[in-house]
Amino acid sequence: MRKVAVACLVLFAALLVNANWLQVGEASDLKTQPTNGRQITERLERERGAILAGDVEIARSTPSNDQYRFQRQYPAGSLYSDVTGYYTLFTAAGLERSQDVFLSGDDDRLLASRVTGLLTNKQRRGGSVVTTIVPAVQQAAAQALGNRKGAVVALDPSTGAILAMVTSPSYDPSPLASHTEKTATNAYGVLSGDPAQPLLNRATQQTYPPGSTFKLITAAAALSAGRSPDTRVSAPDELQLPLSTVRLPNFDGERCGDGETDTIIHALTISCNTAFAQLGIDLGAETLRRQAEAFGLNSTFPDFPLQQARSVFPTKLDGAQTAQSAIGQYNVRVTPLQMAEVVAAIANGGTEMKPYLVSELRGPDEKTISRTGPKELGKPVSSDVADELRTMMESVVTSGTGRKARIDNVSVAGKTGTAEHGTGEPPHAWFVGFAPSDAPKVAVAVIVEDGGGELSTGGAIAAPVAKQVMQAALDRP
Repeated sequence: MRKVAVACLVLFAALLVNANWLQVGEASDLKTQPTNGRQITERLERERGAILAGDVEIARSTPSNDQYRFQRQYPAGSLYSDVTGYYTLFTAAGLERSQDVFLSGDDDRLLASRVTGLLTNKQRRGGSVVTTIVPAVQQAAAQALGNRKGAVVALDPSTGAILAMVTSPSYDPSPLASHTEKTATNAYGVLSGDPAQPLLNRATQQTYPPGSTFKLITAAAALSAGRSPDTRVSAPDELQLPLSTVRLPNFDGERCGDGETDTIIHALTISCNTAFAQLGIDLGAETLRRQAEAFGLNSTFPDFPLQQARSVFPTKLDGAQTAQSAIGQYNVRVTPLQMAEVVAAIANGGTEMKPYLVSELRGPDEKTISRTGPKELGKPVSSDVADELRTMMESVVTSGTGRKARIDNVSVAGKTGTAEHGTGEPPHAWFVGFAPSDAPKVAVAVIVEDGGGELSTGGAIAAPVAKQVMQAALDRP
């Protein structure tokens, strides 16, 4: 009897411990479970704050006539979906996810509003999130990219504010926000099962080989090591890679300089592979890695409100791998956001600004709760090196591979890239640049996957997209 009594006592004690643990220890996790019906009802019965691009509401809540009081809507369809993300019965993405506490009204900074609501017997409301996105630039980026797979990122190089972020294919978040579980689930199933990956934000979550756009980083390392734009470097028609039987050619069999040497500025202007591959070998893998990491590779941007993939410059490279990495091939991988930051740092005199997407938080009464100010992220190159890179990038656009990025009466600096990524696959088409080059207001990175299905170059495919985006940014008030 004593043994049975002790066993029952232990069992009762276990039940008490478990109940207390569930009610206290795991209360927060259980409360936020996507399948918590009570929380779902509470969230959707509350007016969620809007997400804005300037004065334009790109996500908002309106009264509904179903079991929930408010319906989430996305008036522009797919145009801003890579920024807003989606808000469903069970989950969220994008700013809807990262800013959820503020949008839902649970943020401590909205305590005064909650107290006022209790005193006046008014339903709690969420705060609004104002983004840095400029609608005209976003629209131009979407139209220029069209139905081709890829991404566009435009930002203000002096502040880091993101002016446009577009990827294709994209999606309309509205069906995902349906209050009918079957409709929302089916919509998500179709999108998540699509091999084109429309739910993927290619600007921040996808990495690509940068191709010849990486030559800007190799050039930065060379200039920082004491070379000048007019320094002559080895530039054979074909480069025998160290410890390898592979011979690296120039694009389309092109000759650089006199066929033996070329200046760094001319090699960048015509995007000479052999010159930059040999330059990478001369500099060494560690020098290239340090320069790449100074620009932000091998890390992610701190406190950025969207999911990010890490841009990568590989370690432990042999001579052949170093040569290939110096021209943006081998295992070098970057996001479009990362490459936009690289050219923005050059445009900003060598100072890289922290990229940001949220400019302001407002309470339910429309009063400003907080504003985001520009923050310096680092100084990957000196101002002198940045000026030399700017001159070299201007040459790319005026007389090199980036001619299709020219804008009438505006000086433009840029670099093209044609990145191989698979046997028999058309190369990705890149363009990165900024304008006006003498007083930059916009920096841009464009990638068109597989060249949009065309066996062509970054100068032919991506540069015209960048031109339209930069023009729209320069035309804004």
